[in-house]
Amino acid sequence: MNFTIRKNWFGKAVQIRAVDGVNLNIGKNEILGLVGESGSGKTSIGRSLLKLVEADGGEILFEGRDILRMKENEMFAIRRKMQMVFQDPYSSLSPRRQIRQILSEPLFLHKMVEAKDVEDRISELLKEVGLESYFKDRFPHEMSGGQRQRVAIARALALKPDLIISDESVSALDVSVTAQILNLLKKIQKEKGLAMLFISHDLNVVGKMADRIAVMYAGIIVEKASANDLINSPLHPYTKLLISSIPGYHNRKSKKDTQVQRRPESKVDSEGICPFIDRCNEARGICSEKVPLLKEIQKDRFVACHLK
Repeated sequence: MNFTIRKNWFGKAVQIRAVDGVNLNIGKNEILGLVGESGSGKTSIGRSLLKLVEADGGEILFEGRDILRMKENEMFAIRRKMQMVFQDPYSSLSPRRQIRQILSEPLFLHKMVEAKDVEDRISELLKEVGLESYFKDRFPHEMSGGQRQRVAIARALALKPDLIISDESVSALDVSVTAQILNLLKKIQKEKGLAMLFISHDLNVVGKMADRIAVMYAGIIVEKASANDLINSPLHPYTKLLISSIPGYHNRKSKKDTQVQRRPESKVDSEGICPFIDRCNEARGICSEKVPLLKEIQKDRFVACHLK
């Protein structure tokens, strides 16, 4: 997946590759965590699942059908089953509409309930996310950040989806509210048996939410494993770096081995080398000769590193 960022002096488009060769699967009743720093390509993956951004290659399979080859009328039906909770609950909710209107719109659009039952359904959705029914008469600006995000979750649940994509859904919230929203998301996921893609830059948060975790760096997946295996025995140098930054991490004495600085002449955009080479204390000659491929080194344990 490529994006044009600017044009050079000759008017030629300059592109960056946001996502390259990513292979992920999410099972029913499962939370897959996708973690990485800003600019790693996490959000591009989440948005491409709903065709909010267009992938320029590969396949995105949902219920055995390739979304990339669907026409708009086919996508309309699929989007009912795939819903997204965005990062900023204020910008993702129309400030000019009451909560009643925000929640009723998808119900009417997809003909989920009869008109006479809409009010009851709205009250039911608000109750599911821990809000009283009187909130239906409020506007987003009259609510706190946590309350707005609960409304955003309610809107995602309105169409009874099979998959929810949570894109940094707690990063804009106060710390005191974050735990409440995380607990709510996990409770809803378990009760309804949903599949969830949980995207975050915070490995500490992802580790508490996900069943499996995929670590992303510079557009590729560098490690993929169960949450327990990845947190307790990371293999890729970048994963080790992320874990060492977690406050109170039990193996903090190893931080000096993983804390590195990018050199001025970074080669992360160069082809044919490991994208992490300039930040890696473990780099060897082979790392500058070819890109490491994601390989299974144990059952359900994948890493993209020449040294593993």
